[in-house]
Amino acid sequence: MRRLSPIDVMFLLLERRHAPFHVGALSLFHPPEGAPPNYAAALAERLSQQTHVSIPFNRRLAGRAGMNYWARDPHFDLAHHFVHLALPKPGRIRELLAMVSRMHSAHLDRAYPLWCTYLIEGLEDGRIATYTKVHHSMVDGVAGIRLMLKSMSPDAIASAEMPPPWSLKPSCRRTSTLSVPAVTGFRALTELALQGRHSVPAVFSQISRTVKDYRARHPDLVTSFQAPRCIFNQHISGSRRFAAESYSTARIKAVAERFDSTTNDAVLALCASALRRYLIEQNALPDQPLIAAVPVSIRRDDSEEGNEISIALVNLATHLSDPVERFMLIKRSMDYNKARFSQMSPAQLLAYTAAMLAPGLMTLLPGVKHAAANVVISHVPGPREPMYWQGCRLDGIYPVSLLLDGFALNITLIRRHDKVDFGLLACRRSVPQMQHLLGYIGDALSELEAVGGLSEPMDSIGSARQRA
Repeated sequence: MRRLSPIDVMFLLLERRHAPFHVGALSLFHPPEGAPPNYAAALAERLSQQTHVSIPFNRRLAGRAGMNYWARDPHFDLAHHFVHLALPKPGRIRELLAMVSRMHSAHLDRAYPLWCTYLIEGLEDGRIATYTKVHHSMVDGVAGIRLMLKSMSPDAIASAEMPPPWSLKPSCRRTSTLSVPAVTGFRALTELALQGRHSVPAVFSQISRTVKDYRARHPDLVTSFQAPRCIFNQHISGSRRFAAESYSTARIKAVAERFDSTTNDAVLALCASALRRYLIEQNALPDQPLIAAVPVSIRRDDSEEGNEISIALVNLATHLSDPVERFMLIKRSMDYNKARFSQMSPAQLLAYTAAMLAPGLMTLLPGVKHAAANVVISHVPGPREPMYWQGCRLDGIYPVSLLLDGFALNITLIRRHDKVDFGLLACRRSVPQMQHLLGYIGDALSELEAVGGLSEPMDSIGSARQRA
């Protein structure tokens, strides 16, 4: 048995009937050329025979003396966790996204290991899909994507011989059952304790500087008090709507380079434009700019262990109608955060971020109307080359995140070598017609290309938009 970390326990405590606390991903694949009509059924049968299940997939929650532990499930049944499904006809992407929306709304049963994988056939274009969800207490989204990629290969033939994620040997993957943020947090807190009297003054110095910038009304500083109230900041229901689409990596990178920014800056500008248009359509655009909570890497070396991140609050400039002015304000807001973050060690940054976000975290309490941010926008690195799973070519990985009260919309994207895969999750009741945002992101990309003088024939750099 292994005791859960405090952060893992927090993820369990945060879960509510209307707010399941799992993360997931929808992946699309092209079967091998010449695959027979029963290919998906044969693949499902082969995978169902992979009954060797390793850590953490063979562990379920257990309690002892009021404490939570991970314990090996002596009655593990793969049939409960791996399911073969078929889409209802006509098998459009619409039906697939509706199916994932329903499945992501349902809780994982705590009597079993907290994960499920679905192999889905019946798409009208011949592709197959997988949808996997894992409880956040078991693994976080970034680590989950990495784990998924370790069951793939850039070689189609080699990939057909690789085990599924639940059967990977410990030497082939991360063995810790701690979530990535938990590992980072404990390591950073340990470092903070070791630094002792040298760290505390440094953190207070940074807090004092922030207070000074706030009093001076620094135009690029964003605090946890600035987010306006909007339709995204309300109580959520248990029903979800998931939408997904891909856009050309080359085109987004070209826009970023044209405006001397990063790809992440460009993505934030696209999202800001889409959110502004959506809120205008809903007659709900606040006079003040929306604020995004954006995870930012604080890694200072080339290691691959863990996922060292902090949270930056970014001004999305949705009050500005000019796309270039909006882009530049977003860039300056991100640059301000990066400059401040670069002056602190990971441990100092952890303490600083906790202090800065603490007032805004009250939004999670019942009856509190203030929100630290309006929307979460997360950018996750994906594969840098074509990948194959079980002989099938990967055609997209669309993240399916989670929602909390006060945060009814989540935008997460994975950047691959040729496409940026957007996964949008929203409360179906609180955010009506959320799928319109996907089209608005594409329109924003075309607009920035036009004002930047980058308009080129579609086939020269790849289509801007690819339906999931």
